Amino acid sequence: MSQDLYELLGVARDADGDAIKKAYRRLARQLHPDVNPDPETQEKFKEVSRAYEVLSDPQKRAAYDRGGDPFGGGQAGFGQGAGFSFTDIMDAFFGGQPGAGGGGQGRGPRSRVRRGQDALIRLEISLAEAAFGVAKELKVDTAVLCTTCDGEGAAPGSHPIPCETCRGAGEVAHVQRSFLGEIRTLRPCAACRGFGSIIPEPCRDCAGDGRVRSRRTLTVKIPAGVDTGTRVQLSEQGEVGPGGGPAGDLYVEIHVGEHPTFTRHGNDLHCTVTLPMTAAALGTTLTLPTLEADVEQGADSGVETEFELEVGSGTQSGTQQVMRGRGVPGLRGGRGDLIVTTLVETPQRLDPRQEELLRELAAIRGEEAPTGQVRSTSTKGVFGRLRDAFNQHG
Repeated sequence: MSQDLYELLGVARDADGDAIKKAYRRLARQLHPDVNPDPETQEKFKEVSRAYEVLSDPQKRAAYDRGGDPFGGGQAGFGQGAGFSFTDIMDAFFGGQPGAGGGGQGRGPRSRVRRGQDALIRLEISLAEAAFGVAKELKVDTAVLCTTCDGEGAAPGSHPIPCETCRGAGEVAHVQRSFLGEIRTLRPCAACRGFGSIIPEPCRDCAGDGRVRSRRTLTVKIPAGVDTGTRVQLSEQGEVGPGGGPAGDLYVEIHVGEHPTFTRHGNDLHCTVTLPMTAAALGTTLTLPTLEADVEQGADSGVETEFELEVGSGTQSGTQQVMRGRGVPGLRGGRGDLIVTTLVETPQRLDPRQEELLRELAAIRGEEAPTGQVRSTSTKGVFGRLRDAFNQHG
């Protein structure tokens, strides 16, 4: 090698390994054939790669500094030295970050400690509990920290030891020959599964996982205004991670059961009352329960559990009355309405006296032989009415 290798990389003779690697990455980004296809640049890239191959290997660097042949006889071509790693070229572009692709993937041992998974359970509550909120006790079956080994996974009195196969690196090199020469790639160590350590005596309770399954009781506070499908998050109450890692979150999904009186639409409540024909004609006052009647309250709580609804005379079947502020509280404040629909019942069985009185009423009202009226379901717009007016006068 006629040219000084330190000069080729632009580093001082006492530069450490990190400085040499940093210099090579910078030059590789400039000279790589995929970036600059010029033949002279490609030759320069090979020289820089040979220089890095020597200076990044302590034995070859020492031989070069002593004036000897770093390759032990004859210069090897690009990539043919035993110390050259194809991953170093990839590092020049991806910076050696974990998961960055190519050589940057999976550098170093992976940790046994990982975050646990989130958990999901479903909870059924009543409409009143959903409207006004409630605290519920839940029994959940999740992974918890193993108290025998405190999450380490090793039996009491023992500890994980470095893997002899990878010497604690968590990965081993695999060499493959190609037209570029020998390409060395790093793969997770099969002996330790990439952890870099082996547990010689696993904990009997958790089998080395650092966690065990257990049933426990939690109290979850359901806020007022939730509906079916709402999820309440309990931070760090899910599955404990492998190796005693931090727990995931627990999500409680709400399902609201049906109510015998009220039907919910958003924050509004709907209910239906039936009235006899005479009450709808003459008018009446009804006593209806409130949703608060389903919630256990003290005798002196002052909570209104019923209210009076005035039904005016002549009320038709299907009439709706809106009671403001008697619906479901909203999650962000406010409260919906209660919509009461009145259905008028027509008597089906009449005794002779009742039939006689109804016929007399029909005669008084001139309704002995009603013809009925057919109402149109469509409404003409302004232009339709104008067109009809012009046609009548045309």
